Amino acid sequence: MADSQAHRRVAQWLAETESWVAFTGAGISTESGIPDFRSPGGIWSRSQPVMFDDFLARADARREYWRQKCEAHGDFARAEPNDGHRVLARWEETGRLLGVITQNIDGLHQAAGSSRVLELHGTARQIACLGCDARFDPDPLVERFQADGVVPDCPECGGLLKHATVSFGQALPPDVLQEAVEWGRRCDVMLAMGSSLVVEPAASLPQVARQEGARLVIINRDPTGQDASADEVIHASIGATLVGIDRCLREARCD
Repeated sequence: MADSQAHRRVAQWLAETESWVAFTGAGISTESGIPDFRSPGGIWSRSQPVMFDDFLARADARREYWRQKCEAHGDFARAEPNDGHRVLARWEETGRLLGVITQNIDGLHQAAGSSRVLELHGTARQIACLGCDARFDPDPLVERFQADGVVPDCPECGGLLKHATVSFGQALPPDVLQEAVEWGRRCDVMLAMGSSLVVEPAASLPQVARQEGARLVIINRDPTGQDASADEVIHASIGATLVGIDRCLREARCD
C-alpha cells in the first residue's frame, strides 16, 4: 500500500509538470543482470582498479586494464534493457522527459530506445584511441586480447586503445557534465535511481535540481546520503517502481 501511495504521489507531480530528468546509476542495470562493480563479488572486490595515469605510463597496467575489461565484457554483451529502461524511453517519446543522465557505461538506455542520454562515465560499447580519437567495435578487439593476451594498438595510428569510458583518475568530459548541470537546472522533477549518490561530481546533480526548485525523487534499493533532502524516497525495485508510476500516469486519476 505504501508503495502504491508513493507511486500515485510521484505520478501526480509528473502529471503537473512539463520537464523531468532521470539520473541513473548501477542499480538500474543490476536488474538486467549486470553486476555492480562495487558490490561484494563485483570485479573491484577481486581486483584493484587501474588508475588512468598508470594506464598511460605502464604496459603491465594496460594489460591488467584490458584483462578486467574483458572479464566484464560478457556481462555487457548479454544484458538486455529492463522495464525501468523501457519506461524511461517511453517517457522521452512524450516529450516531457528531457533525457537521462547516467553513470552507467552499458548503453542499455539507448538499447531501450532513449536518444537523449548523457553518459557521464562514457560507454563500454566502443573502444577509443587516445591518440587519434578513432572509435571501434569492442568485440573483435576483446576477442583478440582474450586469444593472445596482447594489448591491441590503434589500427589507424598505433596509439593506445582503451574502452571509451572514464577511468579512475581521468576527468569527466566537461561538455557532458556541463550539459547535465543545465538539465538539472531546467527540470521540474529529477528522478535519481540506482545510485548511492556519493560519487562526485555526479552526486551533486540532484542537489542542483533541488536548489532550482525541482522535486527530487530517489528510487534505490538501499538508503542514500541524500534521502533526507528528497521529496519522495522509494526503497524498491526500480523497474517495478517505474512501471507502477507509469501505470498511474496512464490512469485518468493519479491522486
